[in-house]
Amino acid sequence: MKPLLGFVVLASIATPNLAWAQEQPLKVVYPPTNHKTTSDKIFFIGTAPPTGQVFINGKPITRSESGHFAPSFPLQIGENTFTIRHSDQQIEIEVIRTSTQPEVPQGLNFAKDSLTPKVDIARLPGELICFSAIAPPSATVSVNLGDNKRVPLLLQPPQAQLPSNLAALTGTNQPQNATKSEYSGCTVAEANQLATPKYQLTLNSQTITQEAPGKITVLQPSQLPVVEVSAEFGVARTGPSTNYSRLTPLPKGTRSAVTGKTGEWLRLDYGAWIKSSETVALPNAIVPNTIIRSVASSQSQDSTKVSFPLQTPVPVSVKQESDRFTLTLHNTTAQTDTIPFNDNPFISGMDWQQIPPSPGINSGAVQYIFNLKKNQQWGYKLGYEGTTLKLKLRHPPELRRSRRKPLSGIKILIDPGHGGKELGAVGPTGLPEKDVNLTISKLLRQELEKKGATVVMTREEDKFVSLGDRQKIIASEEPTLALSVHYNALPDYGDAENTKGIGMFWYHPQAHSLAIFLHNYLVKKLDRPSYGVFWNNLALTRPEAAPSLLLELGFMSNPEEFEWVTNPKQQKKLARTLADGIVKWLKDNR
Repeated sequence: MKPLLGFVVLASIATPNLAWAQEQPLKVVYPPTNHKTTSDKIFFIGTAPPTGQVFINGKPITRSESGHFAPSFPLQIGENTFTIRHSDQQIEIEVIRTSTQPEVPQGLNFAKDSLTPKVDIARLPGELICFSAIAPPSATVSVNLGDNKRVPLLLQPPQAQLPSNLAALTGTNQPQNATKSEYSGCTVAEANQLATPKYQLTLNSQTITQEAPGKITVLQPSQLPVVEVSAEFGVARTGPSTNYSRLTPLPKGTRSAVTGKTGEWLRLDYGAWIKSSETVALPNAIVPNTIIRSVASSQSQDSTKVSFPLQTPVPVSVKQESDRFTLTLHNTTAQTDTIPFNDNPFISGMDWQQIPPSPGINSGAVQYIFNLKKNQQWGYKLGYEGTTLKLKLRHPPELRRSRRKPLSGIKILIDPGHGGKELGAVGPTGLPEKDVNLTISKLLRQELEKKGATVVMTREEDKFVSLGDRQKIIASEEPTLALSVHYNALPDYGDAENTKGIGMFWYHPQAHSLAIFLHNYLVKKLDRPSYGVFWNNLALTRPEAAPSLLLELGFMSNPEEFEWVTNPKQQKKLARTLADGIVKWLKDNR
């Protein structure tokens, strides 16, 4: 896995080969020299002959039986030089720590890149528009909008600086006190306003002015621009950057009015944000709203399909619960009297309700609630055909009563992480994660096929496969389960020397039970440490066509666990145990 930073290794040695070990050179695979980080510490991943000691800046370090190491050392702001030595071998590495806080100016000036808005923005009349700048704590700061509007900015009490999302993976998820000197203030957007904010700073009877990088436009509610999603699935988010959380993706063809803009990001009328590059403008189009009347359904052995005829493709949202699937059609008003819905092996019934409009241009929404007969869901597909929304809910798989072939008729997709130019993590000897992933995936395929399963692999050799292509394979194959095989790593501030264990990552609730079960099963049966089970917004946990997991089967950055992971006997045992766990979970949850 390399969403963090990480390392992973594959080797073909079960026990240390001392002859080989004596010949191996001192090696440091991480960090590279001149590495830049904002972390207050750094770990060193590497190996050396197991005899003798390894010193880092004169301090002896702990190593595994085979000579691998992963100690951490503190970093000061600026340049940090480390000398790694074993016998007559020596390596020098420089690590540069940069600050996450902007430097507060001492004189008559604003901090670099601190003025907002940083990009052009557009807002509706009546919305708050807030400004901020970093300046000396004894200054007087304001913003002028045109000739007649001045917004005073007041010095704010320090706000906590939030940790990154990766901090939750290292047990360091604590806010830090901010030290910056920030001035802030807000005003209400006025109709037909167009302005470039001009900041003014006065200190010791001296004054300077500086324009903000971005301009402000106030939209006219009667003439809002309308866009259509041009990407296969538009990435909707809670805010205008990739730092914000993902929402239900918008199918191609979805139409929405634009109620705000921040740089390249558009705010759609139901509140989500999307990149403008994933849309096309629809000149002269009015704000998209629709009514809905009839809803039709049909079922086959493996799925139930539901059609929602609409006047125009509107934004949609999905919410999964253990025994409920809720579909929301935004900007929609119900004129529904009749819904045919026959007895169904998977769905006990469907309800609907009208959601009143919220203040603004939103015209309300209609929610369809599918009440399920069991607590496990098996995937869904959602998209537009013309102006009709099509929903496909998959039924539980059929398991044949066979002791020798319990997975007959079951399709399982295995995704060996990384490949080709994408190495993934790298372990102490420099071996890449991509190789371990492929080895374990092939062993798992053998075990699953012995049990009768049909196995689909996203790659069977060392080649690059993009995340988008991996997702497309899952969507087209519609497997019973999709498993992405990885090994784990840590960000710079992690404890690589002591962090180990098996982890599972899920996104859709339909995969949660599987993640919990396989994690517990592997930890118990293999007597391995637990790293934990995580909800995580990863490319290979997001596919909704099947319960999809990303498996982190150990930490290659940990010197001791590295030796377990690269042991061929343990690799085979891991594959067998994982296959057994899949069989048991399917039997218990279908």
